[in-house]
Amino acid sequence: MGSGAGGPTPLPGLHRPGSPAWRPGSTFPTSWGHGAPCSPASAFCTGEAVLGARQEPAPQLPALTPEEKRVLERKLKKERRKEERKWLRESGAAQSLPAKRSGAQLALDYLCGWAEKHENWRFQKTRQTWLLMHMYDSDQVPDALFSTLLAYLEGLRGRARELTVQKAEALMQEVDKASGAEPFPLGKTQRIRRVLQLLS
Repeated sequence: MGSGAGGPTPLPGLHRPGSPAWRPGSTFPTSWGHGAPCSPASAFCTGEAVLGARQEPAPQLPALTPEEKRVLERKLKKERRKEERKWLRESGAAQSLPAKRSGAQLALDYLCGWAEKHENWRFQKTRQTWLLMHMYDSDQVPDALFSTLLAYLEGLRGRARELTVQKAEALMQEVDKASGAEPFPLGKTQRIRRVLQLLS
């Protein structure tokens, strides 16, 4: 916009007949509803006041019930475990983890620990029960360890000894009723006889 000798050209819409032209830093006439000076740096001129008036508070989310919190926690834990397994597979760490030993391995290690009088050995009813249940099976208790097992059986006392003898006697009755036909493999029959000779 050009300016004449008498001053700057009035802005469109801001000059009324009979009123002075608006200039930066001047005051709007009180008849316009404004009485404060306006400058380019003021909030009104920059629009900050208008924008601030339009801002609305963020909506408040409803609080979770205790049950909903538990469900959410379980879901998050499940996702974390899934991510951990995925990481193990991708990194190859899963192959380096030691395999869980079977009940047979634990029971045989228990027997060997007893034979060697290992300082960390202690009585474990679960391991003993496994040995008594499988001692006639050469696939479960190898022949090389059966003599060690017999030595262990010498220390049986109380109800465990009684049940072991009763089971061996019942198995021998099956052998006697077979009329010459072996109901069990020869190795199993021989083990039954040795147990009876030891504990009877």
